[in-house]
Amino acid sequence: MVWCFIFNRDTHEKLILEETQLIAGLRSRDRKTVEYLYDKYSTALFGVISRIIPDRDIAEEVFHDAFVKITQKIDFYDESKGRLYTWMANICRNSAIDKLRSKEISQSNKTNTIEDFVYGFESESGTMEHVDGIGVKELMNQLNEDQKFIIEYIYFKGYTHSEISEEFDIPLGTVKSRVRAAIQVLKKNLDSI
Repeated sequence: MVWCFIFNRDTHEKLILEETQLIAGLRSRDRKTVEYLYDKYSTALFGVISRIIPDRDIAEEVFHDAFVKITQKIDFYDESKGRLYTWMANICRNSAIDKLRSKEISQSNKTNTIEDFVYGFESESGTMEHVDGIGVKELMNQLNEDQKFIIEYIYFKGYTHSEISEEFDIPLGTVKSRVRAAIQVLKKNLDSI
C-alpha cells in the first residue's frame, strides 16, 4: 500500500492519501490533487524527459504536454498493470521519444554528432570532467559509424532496438548485431584508456 501526503495550505494540515485515493482524486479532476501530483512528481518526471531531450526548453514543453496528457488520460490508467508513477513515467518517456522523432527535432539534429550530444549534455550538467575522466570520447572513437549510430540512439536518445529498426528501416537482427559488436569493441578497449 502506497501512502501520499498532501499539505492543506488553508488549514495547515497534512492529509494522508492512499495511492487509490490519489488516483480517485485525479479521476474526479480535483484541483488540489492535481497540484499535489505536480508538486510531488514533476521533478522526477521532468528527469525522465530531460535524459532523452537535453534541450531544456524543448524538455519543458514536452513535460507540460505530458502532464496535461496524464491528467486527461487518468481514466485509462489500470492499477492492475503497474504503479501510477510507472504509468506516468512511460507517458513522459513516450512523449519525449515522439518529440525526438518529430520533423522539428530531426531537422535540427541532422548535423549533431555523438560527441556533440554527449559532451553538450555533460557540460550542461556540470559533469564534463567526469566524462572525460572515464574516456567516453576515446571509447566512442573506437566504434565504426554504424555502431556509433546505434549506440547513440539506444543509450543517449532512449530508443529501443525495435524503434530503431522501424524508424531507420534497419532489420531488427542487424540492430542487435551492431549493439553486440559495439559492446564487444567497448569492452575490449575499456582497459586501454
